Amino acid sequence: MDRSSRSRSRRLAPVVAVAAAAALTLAGCSSSHGGKKSEEAAQSASAGKANTPRMTVALVTHQAPGDTFWDTVRKGAEAAAAKDNIKLIYSADPNAGNQANLVQNAIDQKVDGIAVTLAKPDAMKSVIGKAEQSGIPVVGLNSGLSDWKNLGLLEFFGQDESVAGEAFGSKLNSTGAKKVVCVIQEQGNIGLTQRCDGVKKTFQGTTETLYVNGTDMPSVKSTITAKLKQDSAIDTVVTLGAPFALTAVQSVGDAGSKAKVATFDLNKDLVKAVQNGSIEFAVDQQPYLQGYLAVDSLWLYKNNGNYSGGGVQPVLTGPAFVDKSNVDKVAEFAAKGTR
Repeated sequence: MDRSSRSRSRRLAPVVAVAAAAALTLAGCSSSHGGKKSEEAAQSASAGKANTPRMTVALVTHQAPGDTFWDTVRKGAEAAAAKDNIKLIYSADPNAGNQANLVQNAIDQKVDGIAVTLAKPDAMKSVIGKAEQSGIPVVGLNSGLSDWKNLGLLEFFGQDESVAGEAFGSKLNSTGAKKVVCVIQEQGNIGLTQRCDGVKKTFQGTTETLYVNGTDMPSVKSTITAKLKQDSAIDTVVTLGAPFALTAVQSVGDAGSKAKVATFDLNKDLVKAVQNGSIEFAVDQQPYLQGYLAVDSLWLYKNNGNYSGGGVQPVLTGPAFVDKSNVDKVAEFAAKGTR
């Protein structure tokens, strides 16, 4: 399909939920010609399983070792793969060059589709172009909202990190915070930078940025502790991931600080921390939904020619705040590993 045909298809794309239901129905009907085969198709359709030919999809992220956020993304992707008769190949590397190599590996395996994060989009541009030249559709998720269209991706699923940061800054204003430190665990990650920049834009107090090595949690803890000891005026630590928030709580205690901790992103332990009050609030971008939609969208594209958002608008999965007012409800789903 050439770019002009692709553009026309995008403008005519139907709503995904409706398309998914229609595609599943068509899949069941097309493989049923009576007798036992028809009965099996009906049973499969009623169970919510696709009868379409087996696909292989590669999900390639910038996950750092030990970052449990991505477990939720992967769980959503696996759920979609199980529903859609997809073989899912998951790989990850926080180093942009290595992540690009993983995408190349997927191309070499001649997968049917690729879902990729764009934490460092410039490093991914060339290999994404190779995928497109090979006729492999590529969608983006989580990181890269500002760049997915320029790189030629079909769709994008995630939150606008700048908007999320601005909402976070406004929320801090309502808590009475005066001076915050925004902790970035991966230097050069455009999404993390956008979060802190968004906080600075709307927060009425003073904001400083602190860089830490997110792959070395003891170092993260000592760096935040040292910062809090150095500047007792800091009243809020803003972290950009759940594990770092939990570590920041320890740093506050070690430093003898009275600073509060608020964060982007959730995991099961973080939800408990909001419940017990050690974390003030969190922003949820629904990583399960990102993984699920990214994989499901490739099935829809291959089997039905659908584009979420018409191929010109991202599908936003956040931000949503989790605090004392709603954390108990969120906890029900966090216990299942879906929030």
